[in-house]
Amino acid sequence: MQLAFCLYKYFPFGGLQRDFLRIALTCQARGHAIRVYALEWEGEVPAGFDLIKVPVQSMFNHRRYAKFTAWVRADLARRPADRVVGFNKMPGLDVYYAADPCFEEKARTLRKPLYRYSPRYRHFAAYEQAVFGPESHTEILMISSTQQALFKRHYGTPARRFHPLPPGIAPDRRAPPNAAELRTAARGRFATEFGLHSGDLLLVQIGSDFPRKGLDRSIEAMAALPEPLKRRTRLVAIGADNPDPFIAQAGRLGVGERVFFPGGRKDVPDFLLGADLLLHPARHENTGTVLLEALVAGLPVLASAACGYAHYITDADAGDIVAEPFHQAAMNDALAAMLANPEARACWQRNALSFAASTDLYSLPEHAADVIVGQRG
Repeated sequence: MQLAFCLYKYFPFGGLQRDFLRIALTCQARGHAIRVYALEWEGEVPAGFDLIKVPVQSMFNHRRYAKFTAWVRADLARRPADRVVGFNKMPGLDVYYAADPCFEEKARTLRKPLYRYSPRYRHFAAYEQAVFGPESHTEILMISSTQQALFKRHYGTPARRFHPLPPGIAPDRRAPPNAAELRTAARGRFATEFGLHSGDLLLVQIGSDFPRKGLDRSIEAMAALPEPLKRRTRLVAIGADNPDPFIAQAGRLGVGERVFFPGGRKDVPDFLLGADLLLHPARHENTGTVLLEALVAGLPVLASAACGYAHYITDADAGDIVAEPFHQAAMNDALAAMLANPEARACWQRNALSFAASTDLYSLPEHAADVIVGQRG
């Protein structure tokens, strides 16, 4: 079967992008041919992938996306595919992977009414309608039950078209049998890179789009720590984003020498094993895969309730969740309490590893591939 995957941008450190790659590789391993349409691609192209970088340009993203859709449609007319799978909302999809939240809900709750008269709104609203409208035949791979309810409310999407998926945590995120040795080795390397000494506490925040992920909230909470804890604490923010505003914030708050921005990293598993706490106080987050990556590595989590996967941390009793509506003081207090209590962190670690061993947090690619190759046109 010839499968065509469509996404606007691929880079190695994005959550949507990692999900796309694992799903496509799973389909390929089952014997299907993989063609990929993308506007931008960073990093290696897997063996056997037919990557097509769509040559369209525009000053405005929504116009570029419209040109992308038209170009792909024309190419598919010349070279048909058995399934067209989208990781961004667009017309003409057989299957859509719902990594992004409901655009219409955000437009109506987070924007002023005049926004709905803009060309940008009209484009994205029409593309979302093309996927979720009741007249559409697109099958929807759903990773957030909360978002599913919003799509049904705005579009009346038939329930039969939603296919709920379990999480898809990569096996290399799980704590291996020699996790304690790997932690010691990782912290030895971090001593050189981040000035981490014996007895210091390492906070890690992982994910691009620093403003949406709430990195400013993490820096604020670190700066509010009691002085003895603050002196022992380092924060490493991993992600492909502009760090300048956050470097400035850390400097203003007097923690500039304790906050580090190493960019995107390939050694994320080392941080999951070597850190003392994952911070993820996102403003909005469809799922928050990194929460589960930390959980299966045994790393306690402090996150916001805005994360779709926050309930897993509560279910596992593997950390703390800051309630919505978010209050900075609540996060400040939670961080100080978690760092001051090593016994609680050890308990959260044990709970996390037990939960990870008894719960399906891994089979998203396989379930997605089942829907993709079994979906009827």
